[in-house]
Amino acid sequence: MADSLRTRVARLIAGGAHALVNKMEDAAPMAMLEQSVREIEQVTDEIRVELGRVAANRHLAQQQHVHLNQEHESLAVSLATALTGGRDDLAKPAISRQIDIEAQLPILESSLARLASEEKELSSFVDALMSKKREMERAITEYEQSRKAAESAMSRHASGSSNAGVKAAASQAAFDRIYQRHTGLDQTGRNATIEQAAKLKELNDLVRDNKINERLAALKAQR
Repeated sequence: MADSLRTRVARLIAGGAHALVNKMEDAAPMAMLEQSVREIEQVTDEIRVELGRVAANRHLAQQQHVHLNQEHESLAVSLATALTGGRDDLAKPAISRQIDIEAQLPILESSLARLASEEKELSSFVDALMSKKREMERAITEYEQSRKAAESAMSRHASGSSNAGVKAAASQAAFDRIYQRHTGLDQTGRNATIEQAAKLKELNDLVRDNKINERLAALKAQR
């Protein structure tokens, strides 16, 4: 895989989701959302294309490896027959071909190992980018919820601000349309994401509590 593509993946993964929210507060949220989702999807598509190419090359290398091994074994049988019959003139070409095959096999095996490593790396990049996209969606949801809360607080204390309320509603509707178009989530999906995040936090807290209790028990047992 080209180093430039690796660099782009690393940059996208290294960038925190909440850093995106901070940028959104200083820029047009809709434009930031579209740009960020588009970039992750574009890089993911490029990696999948590269993954397909690597997988195809590995398949061809595997086929050639199997073919050469089978030919080598077949030549061994023919060589034994020639030697039994005292036909050195037939044995020598068979030996020559075996030597050629033996020279090719290590190169093929090295290529197979490299391609398998690349395939594994590319697959991990796709998984990481999909995870980053989900992380972004959670951060954007949190941003949206906090913005709603702020607008609600302002509307309760503001007076004579009907025009501002209309603009806020229009902005919210536009945000919802773009969010749904790029993430595939409606309001129900966003709420589900928030609930999922809460459950994950509860699970993480439970795991941490168990680890604390286990270590405490181990320390007590050592005394």
